Amino acid sequence: MNLKKILIAVDNSTCSEKAAKTGYELAKNFGAEVALVNIIEPMPATMNQDLTLAPVFLESYDNSEENSHQLLKEMENTYSNGIKTTYLSVVDTAAHGIIQQSDEWGSDLIVIGTYGRTGLYHFLMGSVAEHVARKSACPVLIIPNKADV
Repeated sequence: MNLKKILIAVDNSTCSEKAAKTGYELAKNFGAEVALVNIIEPMPATMNQDLTLAPVFLESYDNSEENSHQLLKEMENTYSNGIKTTYLSVVDTAAHGIIQQSDEWGSDLIVIGTYGRTGLYHFLMGSVAEHVARKSACPVLIIPNKADV
């Protein structure tokens, strides 16, 4: 397997920290570059009577974009050890956004963490990691939250 580009999906969770650590270790071993992707989940738009977006939505988006960039910067500072890192941050649903960014960036591998939820919650909400693994054009490495990485 020849890995040149590794995309690591992160959010603000311990499972994505484990994914980032693993992804950067793989990048170091293969001499690959890394893209960190954080998806900003879309908020329902609130419409004013004059059919324009409410200012609160625009402020929330700006704030989320800033928070996303800060998260990516923190992940890079903590785990990269100098490995070239690209930041990808878009407004989309999690699984679709990760797959789209992977395709556009040309990933050879996606590394993603999973919360490891089971039962009714998993049945109702599904798993972003599973969806990405089913739909991705490249291999997906799923890091379980229980893993002691």
